[in-house]
Amino acid sequence: MKIIAGPASQLLASRVAQQLGIQPTICEYKQFPDGEYYTRILDDGIDDVTIIQSTPQDSDLIALLQLIDACENAPKINVVIPYMGYARQDKVFKAGEPVSARAIARTINADRVFTVNIHEKTVLEHFNADSFDLDASHLFGNYIRSLNLKDPLIISPDAGALELAKSASSDVGIPYDYFEKTRHSGDSVTIKDKEIDVVGKEVIILDDMIATGGTMAESIRMLKEQGAAEVYVACVHPVLARNAVVRLYNAGVTEIISSDTLEKAQSKITVAPLIADAIKEL
Repeated sequence: MKIIAGPASQLLASRVAQQLGIQPTICEYKQFPDGEYYTRILDDGIDDVTIIQSTPQDSDLIALLQLIDACENAPKINVVIPYMGYARQDKVFKAGEPVSARAIARTINADRVFTVNIHEKTVLEHFNADSFDLDASHLFGNYIRSLNLKDPLIISPDAGALELAKSASSDVGIPYDYFEKTRHSGDSVTIKDKEIDVVGKEVIILDDMIATGGTMAESIRMLKEQGAAEVYVACVHPVLARNAVVRLYNAGVTEIISSDTLEKAQSKITVAPLIADAIKEL
């Protein structure tokens, strides 16, 4: 088995290879003056391959497609997309709109595709491959337990992420709850002041991703006003676009915790064991 690290997942792929006791395959990546991308795998051996590449940018998707094409002679091609861009665009809201998540998924031709806590699991149906979503919630539960907090409480920012909070809390025996969130548009969200006892507690708000941080910042302020001792925010995918980090710290967050599906300074949890275990079972 070869582990091929895409340009957006160099560290994570190296950690997966380390878990498996092998060396990741070296690749060459560069950009031509006209903006086109060039990819080359510096190993011509014929083996099963696992390509690990998140796609936060359009160029990362191009690199992934190039890597898949370069491996067309491999007996088996497994693709791991830890963070899949466009996964939130999974519905048509206005006439003439594409289902962008479907359009992207249909470009991936492989034997198996793995994602990690994809925003909407129905997207898996559109891949031209057997597809599986890996759940990193227990990794977050274990990390939260390692913080040795006195009186922790895990909160989901909405009912949609409740299963993530429930799963993270189940193994470590930490109570959980959720806010009632109403989304009015892509940028407009209202958080209802739900009856949750947070006085003196260390609250961890857990979601699948943080994009601009607006909803999280509002939640942090609300919890602080209700008497929470500390507020942490945690997410599987740290998109953290624009000035999200500054907004969260201005709101009073104690710490931002995320995984390395996207490699950021806040990526304190690695999903490498999760991916390695999936590969071992192939």
